[in-house]
Amino acid sequence: MTNQPLGNMMETAMDKIRSMVETNTVIGAPITTPDGMTSIPVSKVTFGFASGGSDSTSSDAKPTVWGGSGAGVKVEPIGFLMIRDGNARLLSIQAPATTAADRMLDILPDVLDRVESCVKKFRS
Repeated sequence: MTNQPLGNMMETAMDKIRSMVETNTVIGAPITTPDGMTSIPVSKVTFGFASGGSDSTSSDAKPTVWGGSGAGVKVEPIGFLMIRDGNARLLSIQAPATTAADRMLDILPDVLDRVESCVKKFRS
């Protein structure tokens, strides 16, 4: 069969998703401030895709195709990667942690930075 309408429909839907979700959607363009800090927006992208259909031959031997496809994309900003003097930090814009485990994961980078700073001072 040379004409595949269901395949064409799926390809069109996937092309639309590709045009909506690109690298700059997840990691944005860097913004540099006059004081030398670079800020890079970071987003979470979720998408879904579904399609289906059927083909049949009617009583007059004419092929009939039914089908549908759909896609959805959700882009949610999660924070900014802040870079200054070779040090990088993620500045989260999400809601604060509500459980102790989540809070521990949030403060872990700061704790590690402080431990590293103490070790550097001790070695000096």
